[in-house]
Amino acid sequence: MNHLATVDYIVFLVYFVIVVGYGYWVYRRRSSAQMNTTDFFLAEGSLTWWAIGASLIASNISAEHFIGMAGSGFAMGLAISSYEWFAAATLIIVAIFFIPIYLKNHIYTMPQFIAKRYSDTVSTILAVFWLVVYVLVNLTSILYLGAIAIESLVGISFTTCTIGLAVFAIFITLGGMKVIGYTDVIQVVVLVFGGLVVTYLSLQLVAQETGTAGVWNGLLAIREHADSHFHMFFAKGTPHYDVLPGMALVTGGMWLNNLYYWGCNQYIVQRALGADLKTARSGILFAAFLKLMIPLIVVIPGIAAYVLYQSGPFREAMTDAAGVVKPDHAYPVLMNLLPVGMKGLAFAALTAAIVASLAGKCNSISTIFTLDLYKKYVDKNASEQKLVNVGRWAVIVSFAIAICIAPMLRSLDQVYQYIQEYTNFVTPGIFSIFLLGFFWKRATNRAAMTVAILTLPLSLLLKFWPEVTNLVNVQADSIPFLHRTTWVFCIDILLMVLVSLTDPAGYPSEEKIIVDRQMFRVSTSFMIGSVSIFGILAVLYTVFW
Repeated sequence: MNHLATVDYIVFLVYFVIVVGYGYWVYRRRSSAQMNTTDFFLAEGSLTWWAIGASLIASNISAEHFIGMAGSGFAMGLAISSYEWFAAATLIIVAIFFIPIYLKNHIYTMPQFIAKRYSDTVSTILAVFWLVVYVLVNLTSILYLGAIAIESLVGISFTTCTIGLAVFAIFITLGGMKVIGYTDVIQVVVLVFGGLVVTYLSLQLVAQETGTAGVWNGLLAIREHADSHFHMFFAKGTPHYDVLPGMALVTGGMWLNNLYYWGCNQYIVQRALGADLKTARSGILFAAFLKLMIPLIVVIPGIAAYVLYQSGPFREAMTDAAGVVKPDHAYPVLMNLLPVGMKGLAFAALTAAIVASLAGKCNSISTIFTLDLYKKYVDKNASEQKLVNVGRWAVIVSFAIAICIAPMLRSLDQVYQYIQEYTNFVTPGIFSIFLLGFFWKRATNRAAMTVAILTLPLSLLLKFWPEVTNLVNVQADSIPFLHRTTWVFCIDILLMVLVSLTDPAGYPSEEKIIVDRQMFRVSTSFMIGSVSIFGILAVLYTVFW
């Protein structure tokens, strides 16, 4: 464990002062007393396309990427990049088909859409689902991964790290979405630049270890010495098949996972809901381009750490006291090797990613709690200022819960997989409700209610399928979670169709959500950008398949 030098602390302090100072300046441009719910939760009309795009990336990229995805890069290689590259393609689909529906129907929260399309009951069930997943899985895992990274890098205790990160994020979150959006621009610049520094160093180390010099030679060396880590496709029976099962990358679960996350997730969609359609689409396209480069920042260093582990230098650093290899140690170990000054920059980049993601996540938690639960069931006549204050208290309480739960994740090996698997317990049901709610007018409230109730039991049944079959002396293989997502989604869609067609209450008599084909038209510049992204993805998957 290495501690930061004085210069590193100065670099980090400069970053901290700039972010907090800029955030305070943005906040003071509109008095707190004048702030209403659309200002606090959406920053309505005040975010530019580049702020929306940067905020999408800053809110998405966190310690789960720097630590968790780098750890998966160490363990399985470039294949984990599918989450990032599929996200780029998914963002295009969301910008064309999903965002216009939200904006046309003045949707501010995802539960609001469900309430408007189906009923308050279904909306409330899903609102509770979202809050539980956001707080117990997402917020907690981000805080945990950030704390262990900083603990490893600086030597500050885990508990102190969790509290410090939470307090920093609270300062940003309490200023509302406008403060989050514009400070995220700084956060993205810092995390990308700082991340590239770590990539540069890791490739230089590999080059030196293999008797050459230079970043390009380092890249060639990791390709040569870790060829098994440069394949996107895992066949059945090979290591890591359960995590990234073969054709699920292109035909099923990966698409569902990303379409739900980027198109039906308050945490993400909220960035675009306060803008006009052109601005929102431009911001999402910008985010898609940024997504293409994320594996260079987080996955490549993980593969480099694997090569250095195999050749010897990282063998001790990558194992715990019992001699067990810990993939999630890869990024912190690399950061500890940075020279003075650069380590402070990398520390700032990591903190930027953590704090931006924490702030964005907690703003969405407070939005759902305040607008979809508190206002609806506790105080229907609450003033705008009271709702803003309730949202701020929801932020504080959420962080308190996450701080208490975060230490429990220490027993996990690859936390990134924990996040993906457990959020996918509810993903297929929620996405099927949204998808048919968008594009099938006959979908009924009873159908949505059926799927909302049955999705979690179905996911749990397939999760523990081998144990269930053993009770009747029938052997069965475990189902990879991306395949499980696909199976549950198909069952949910079938259930919704059957229940809707046989619903004695009949189909909705009025069009509750306006969907007009004209809203799906895009500009020439957007089309050119979209084709460019799909072309880049085609090349990447052709080269590394």
